[in-house]
Amino acid sequence: MTIPETLIDVAALAALPAGAVQVVDCRFDLADSEAGARAYRAGHIPGAVYANLDRDLSDLSRTAQGLGRHPLPSAAAFRATLQRWDWRPGLPVVAYDGHAGAIGAARLWWMLHSIGQPAAVLDGGWQAWVAAGLPQAIGDAPDAIAVDAAAASGQDFDAAALVDTDALRRHLAAGSVALIDARAPERYRGEVEPIDRVGGHIPGAGNRPYVQNLQADGRFKPAAQLRAEWLAVLGAATPASVVHSCGSGVSACHNLLAMEHAGLRGSRLYAPSWSGWISDPRRPVAKG
Repeated sequence: MTIPETLIDVAALAALPAGAVQVVDCRFDLADSEAGARAYRAGHIPGAVYANLDRDLSDLSRTAQGLGRHPLPSAAAFRATLQRWDWRPGLPVVAYDGHAGAIGAARLWWMLHSIGQPAAVLDGGWQAWVAAGLPQAIGDAPDAIAVDAAAASGQDFDAAALVDTDALRRHLAAGSVALIDARAPERYRGEVEPIDRVGGHIPGAGNRPYVQNLQADGRFKPAAQLRAEWLAVLGAATPASVVHSCGSGVSACHNLLAMEHAGLRGSRLYAPSWSGWISDPRRPVAKG
């Protein structure tokens, strides 16, 4: 089964035969880590499993290593999570989120593509599914499947798709990257900071809030519009020189997804993002 590489609409997903894809509900609230699971139990796409950003798409035990608030898990741990969902290699995944704009779903999409697996994000997410009058299921997620440790091994996350802190500092000093921060403008400027201990942004970063990728109904803007807007942001920079950042490496994936959907391929992720950058108080902070 072939699915789009970036976005899929609700009609296309609903038309797929049962079992053709693994659907994953990624709804999550930073202020209430169990809100997404409650929303899933109250109603979800039939057959979907639930992914908790903290437990399934991150490894919070690594926060002390300067990797930010939502450190990526190891690729082996991620594959084990996929196995618990009864996923098998090569099975396409469709991830969906709430109306806020596919933040967790974009993170899962990036993780899957980075280990060479097909995935797409449901355009408009859960709200689009409900608005279309499509079937809903209620109740808890299916029981987890036992993990085969050997099968959980395999390709690591694509190192070429990531930039670590040391490399980012070198690139910024050399002027060889265009760093784009996906957070809200007031957080980027350092006027407010509701989550991290320091406000501001990484010196040299520009700002493209991820919500600017969306239309009022929560769907992504058309690819041609996104392309024009992103080219205006990039100026002389090439897509391959772009590095995406945010607060903890999650909404940055939304900007990366938008660029890929617009045909601007090859940008990279700074997964530690702002929360990882400020883990060392000696690193400079910019405001304004």
